[in-house]
Amino acid sequence: MRRWAGALRAAAAGPGPVSGGFRERFDFGGRDVASWFPGHMAKGLRQMRASLRHADCLIEVHDARIPLSGRNPMLREVLGIRPHILVFNKMDLADPHRQPAILGHLKQQGCSHVVFTDCQRDVNVKKIVPLVAKLVENSPRYQRSENSEYNILVIGVPNVGKSSLINSLRRLHLKKGKATPVGGEPGVTKAVLTKIQVCEKPLMYIVDTPGVLPPKLGDVETGMKLALCGAIHDHLVGQDVMADYLLYTLNKQQQFGYVQRYGLAEACDDIGQVLRSLALAQRQVQKVKLLTGTGNVNVTVPNYTSAAHKFLRDFRTGLLGRVTLD
Repeated sequence: MRRWAGALRAAAAGPGPVSGGFRERFDFGGRDVASWFPGHMAKGLRQMRASLRHADCLIEVHDARIPLSGRNPMLREVLGIRPHILVFNKMDLADPHRQPAILGHLKQQGCSHVVFTDCQRDVNVKKIVPLVAKLVENSPRYQRSENSEYNILVIGVPNVGKSSLINSLRRLHLKKGKATPVGGEPGVTKAVLTKIQVCEKPLMYIVDTPGVLPPKLGDVETGMKLALCGAIHDHLVGQDVMADYLLYTLNKQQQFGYVQRYGLAEACDDIGQVLRSLALAQRQVQKVKLLTGTGNVNVTVPNYTSAAHKFLRDFRTGLLGRVTLD
């Protein structure tokens, strides 16, 4: 409750700025989310490097909502000269109008093989196997006479859908179910797994790897974007500041779907007011005991913590519109 004291005061003070008076910069208040590097990530990175010797192709998976911020520079260093495919998953949650600019930027960086996917619905996933086969066969490093199978290493930061991609490929090409666990929280895949077959013709195996963040992120805002997309655990950052940054971003991009959804009169730059309206609309309230001069009084107030969780969840499931954070 103490965390939301500022939000409560802001809500009680009345309406915040309306559209046209939004913040131009976000104050992170000295926060630092650039040091999250659990032990399983360090171990996974070592195992990943060892597995590179046997990889014919690398599939680098990222969240389409953070196409630039989400890419791990450490992973780029290990790409080497192997064939490389960049897959942007969760395309159904990202702004499609940003795709041309993103593709142009990536082409300047030398990324010419890019596929946007929605692995939950198997959208565009069928493009991957033929592209892998073409790239591997045309690679001078691949000796077809020595080995007829394709060995693919899947890499990426946490919670971007690497395991979902593998399961989608198996559904499409082998008519099989899940081969690797998936989850909405970072850190589900904690060890480099054994080879998983995803196709019969051509014979193709994929190795899933744990999501790996760099030991030190470039800046706090990059870390905040990763956190909003679930690559960093919420409790390490704080749902209060994440909700405020999300509101700042939505207003900056003129994504005002939250106004009607939460029963606001107009767009607002005050996170306290937005969460109060959300809490009341969703009936997320709590009873608080107040000490007065005449005795204890129980009052019902908005549950700002639950409202912030709901606000973040609505963004992550696309209920606030299709948003690209970069």
